[in-house]
Amino acid sequence: MINVTPVILCGGSGTRLWPLSRTGFPKQFLCLTGDKSLFQQAALRLGNLGNAQIQVASPLIVTGEDHRFLAAEQLREIGVELGCALLEPVGRNTAPALTLAALAAMEDGADPVLVVTPADQTVVKADSFTSAMQQAVAEAANGTIVILGVMPNKPETGYGYIQINQPEENAGIHNVRRFVEKPDAPTAENYLNEGGYYWNAGIFVLKSSAWLKALEQFRPDILQATQAAWDKRSADNAFTRPGKAEFAAISSESVDYAAMEHCPGSNFPIKMVPLDAGWNDLGAWDAVWNVLPKDEAGNAHLGDVLTTDSRNTLVHATSRLVSLVGVENLIVVETPDAVLVADKSRSQDVKHIVNQLQKTKREEHTLHRKVHRPWGWYDSIDEGGRFKVKRIQVKPKASLSLQKHHHRAEHWIVVTGTAEITNGDRVLTLTENQSTYIPLGEVHRLANPGTIPLEIIEVQSGSYLGEDDIIRFDDTYGRAKP
Repeated sequence: MINVTPVILCGGSGTRLWPLSRTGFPKQFLCLTGDKSLFQQAALRLGNLGNAQIQVASPLIVTGEDHRFLAAEQLREIGVELGCALLEPVGRNTAPALTLAALAAMEDGADPVLVVTPADQTVVKADSFTSAMQQAVAEAANGTIVILGVMPNKPETGYGYIQINQPEENAGIHNVRRFVEKPDAPTAENYLNEGGYYWNAGIFVLKSSAWLKALEQFRPDILQATQAAWDKRSADNAFTRPGKAEFAAISSESVDYAAMEHCPGSNFPIKMVPLDAGWNDLGAWDAVWNVLPKDEAGNAHLGDVLTTDSRNTLVHATSRLVSLVGVENLIVVETPDAVLVADKSRSQDVKHIVNQLQKTKREEHTLHRKVHRPWGWYDSIDEGGRFKVKRIQVKPKASLSLQKHHHRAEHWIVVTGTAEITNGDRVLTLTENQSTYIPLGEVHRLANPGTIPLEIIEVQSGSYLGEDDIIRFDDTYGRAKP
């Protein structure tokens, strides 16, 4: 029996898919191609790899502190048990992330085959994906490092390439000759015509020990620094945090640059299994248009959309009607607080808008108007001078932290459900159409003791209404306290 541990890399912010993808809710957690997020699709794909010879464990994910509850909740929604979440205090690219995963997987003397994939990809043909991955797992169980190579269907300049040896040695498994950087258009055309070149999808299959040995040979500094961070780890239920200062000291490097590109011709030969499964990494809005179903005019529309005499457009409408008249090759993405209109051929340049938002410190690059929290969510529906109005939903049996504010008072009105409210030294139970007032500086807490979601309207008033005006005294979810 081959023991497999799925490893899902959940870093990255997906800036080219703004305004839907934001730092606080990046693209891997979005539903772009169906009713499940890209992260959920990845978890389900990897969970389906088991057969008579392969036993698949619960997934191990590598993500940031800010996304830990979002990832755990999305796994819960699809009935997948979280094995462990490794929380990076800062981003250090994929080589340290995979090293953390390998060290975690080898706890208690185990040495499973790691199936490593980014969380932000999509696959059309699930059966073909499963077949290729099972073949890679069987090969990796022997200690071989295996990479998945996507069969190219066009001269793509946005991906790195894998060249295999010719002629092909084994049906479905090939020795890797070399890795090549993202090519220019003529070079990519030559690769396609010549054959033997595949897109590098960043999907790796290898034993934990094989990765650590390769890293020890090619980048011992990354291995030693990551081991030091792992030795300083702390655990909080399913969440494991490496040492913050130690992890920040690790060199930022990708799996490819750190080790994989050095393997061909070394004592760590690397093999490739072709993947022909309708793969796409959805790196920009034109890639999303490519994979979505379209009408006879080439339009791909999600949400409330009306068009006339328009062709080859992508519209993603979130909260209102979007109408197009007589346009072609446009991307329109509407959210409650931002609208993007772009030429489809300029999808890669959306990141420049995000850069402007970051430089001017605008919140639209970080958070949506509707913000998810481990206890539920809030939607900032209106605000002005010295006031803000929020719609808040609290999950059954969940509660916000015990907290106070220095600069604002709050009025709470229950819309649906039952609220248990701590207001100073009083504990109140309120139901629909009942309300209470939280004075400035008063210690308070909102909880849902019921079995249905609790919804309230919160009206804030005061001199400063920022989200950082919170002093926490007690928190179910282990968030920062004074």
